[in-house]
This record gives sequence, structure tokens and C-alpha cells, in this order.
Amino acid sequence: MIKEENLKQFEKQIKDIFKQIGRDLIGQEEVVEGAVIAMIAGGNVLLEGVPGVGKTRLVRTLGRVFDLPFSRIQFTPDLMPADVTGTNIIVKDDKGNSKFEFQPGPIFSNIILADEINRATPKTQSALLEAMQEHTVTVMGVSRKLDEPFFVLATQNPIEQDGTYPLPEAQMDRFMFKLIVTYPNLEELGRIVGITQVTMGETADKVCNAEELLLMRKVAKEIPVAQDVLDYTMRLSLATHPDSEVATQASKKYVRYGASPRAAQALITAGKVRALMDGRFNVSYGDINALAKTVLRHRIRPNFEAITEGITTDMIIDQIIGELGKSTEAKLTQASTENKESLNKDQTEPVEEKSKGIFGKKNKK
Repeated sequence: MIKEENLKQFEKQIKDIFKQIGRDLIGQEEVVEGAVIAMIAGGNVLLEGVPGVGKTRLVRTLGRVFDLPFSRIQFTPDLMPADVTGTNIIVKDDKGNSKFEFQPGPIFSNIILADEINRATPKTQSALLEAMQEHTVTVMGVSRKLDEPFFVLATQNPIEQDGTYPLPEAQMDRFMFKLIVTYPNLEELGRIVGITQVTMGETADKVCNAEELLLMRKVAKEIPVAQDVLDYTMRLSLATHPDSEVATQASKKYVRYGASPRAAQALITAGKVRALMDGRFNVSYGDINALAKTVLRHRIRPNFEAITEGITTDMIIDQIIGELGKSTEAKLTQASTENKESLNKDQTEPVEEKSKGIFGKKNKK
């Protein structure tokens, strides 16, 4: 049960979080909001953008604001899985005997910055799969639990394709959000240049610790979701599959493979956090639609026709939402009409018929 003091504390911490992040990062409001939502919801984030737009700085700032241990892994083609997870090494004990001892890798931290993740080979990328999903690391048959909260915030450059390895679908699906970090406008660029003349380091102060972050996550999970909103979320996720029973014209024409069930889970989980950040205690259609692109854009595989026509996944998602929105409005209108007809029918019924008991028999006078 949500307590009023928990809601007030959540609201205060959210304001302080954005205030402190704004001290180190100029602009990118949507990216910052998405990253904060994902961290509270417990999801991983993939940041895509050209070099120099603040992807790494955002991750470092989040580590300072949430006061969490931060570990950076620079992915390169020669990086090995053991360089990420750690490995067993031979050490000497006090008696001079040799024994194996586990040496933890950089993944044993709360926030992992996987910098230029698509530059590592698939063999090394696979070292993150277990950690991103189960929050455990298995080395030589021994599984070790990672400390909570645990996040992987990865960056990749969409321009340079030489020497890169595209992320497999299994790993892309483990990212709750894919956020596009755009280039700053003229005003934002001027403010960025101005702030870097003063200091190149981060100046944000911590707002909450690991325990408080986990409490915020627990509070967000208590936010209710109406059955209609839940049904709409399921339809939106299934509508990305061209062969599903609720497939839209856009998905049938432009989509090769649709989103997995993780997409629906992410929409509901993140929708609760977004609703609470907006001061509401229930998830709305607007929350689901606002998060749809960040959740679905990396889970939808466009077909050849979409690629040749220059149709992006964001365009496909917009069309799917538009088609589902019309059907949703029609469904709500139909339900409203049925309610009015039922009400009119009740008003015209004979009085004795309305006095039936729970088993359909007339009550005795």
C-alpha cells in the first residue's frame, strides 16, 4: 500500500534529480527523462548518437546523482569476455600452495557504462546477456549475484560502421529503452561551450542512494493500471507483428518481425514511473503512447519495402498508434453508447421487474 509520505518523498527526489542533472547536462530533456525513468523502473538503456553529444557525461552524472558505484568498459574488438565478467586466477596462500581465486571484472558495479558497445565482437557482447537479464554472472560454473540496483547504460555511434558488430536481437531486446541523443541547437551549443570553459568535470550533487532508489521503484510498482489501458498496451505490442490477430496495416506492410513480450512489460513498468513523475496515480493512454518509440524502436525489424521507401521504425510506430487510436476511440464510443442504451432501458422498465432478487425471482411484497 502506498503511503502519502512515500509519494511526497518521490516527488521531491524527482525534482532534485532533474535539477542536479541540469547542472552538468544542457538540453536533451527527453533523453534525460527516459534515462531516469529506466533507472527507477530497473531497466537497461541504449544511447545512440554521434560523438560529443554528452552520452558518456550523462551516464557519469547519473552515477553522481544516485550516488552509485560507476564502472566504465571501453568496448574494442580485442576485448575478451573475461575482461568484462572477471576470471579465476592462480594465487599463493600463506603456506605457499596454489589455488584458484576469482578476480571480479568491471561488471561488478551498480552502473555499467558500456561505451561503444557495438565495437566488441559478438563473443564479448554475449558476456553481458546474463547480467542484463538475470543480474548474475556465471564463471566456470559458479553464479554470482550482482548488487542491486544494477543497470547497463550502453552507447553506440550510428555513423561509423567500419569495425563494428551489430548487436544481436537477443541483446537489443534486453534494453528497456533506446534513446536517440540528438545534436544540440544553437542556444544549447552556446551554453555547453560556456559551461565547459568553467569546468570540464561534473558538479552535480547526490540526491538519493541505492536504498532510496529501490524504495522509489517499489512505490512506482504500486501505481494501478486500468484494465482498458492494460488491454491497449497488449494490443499495441501485438500490433507490431504482421501476422497477429490485431496487426495494423502499417505492420503488415512494413514490419518483418515485431516486438517481444518484454516490450509490453517495459511499457507498463515505465508507464507507472512516468505517471508518478507527472503527479498522477494511474497510468494513462498518453503514458503508453509517449513511451512507445523508446520501447519499440529497437525491437521492430522493418522489412525490405520499408528500407527501400525510407520508412523508419519511429514512423511505423506512429502509424500503428494512429490506427490503434482510431479503433480505441471507436471502442470507447461504442461502450458509451451501450451504457446510455442500457440506462434508457432501465428507466423504461416496469417497477415490478426492477425488484427482482439475486436469483431472478420477484421479491415478495
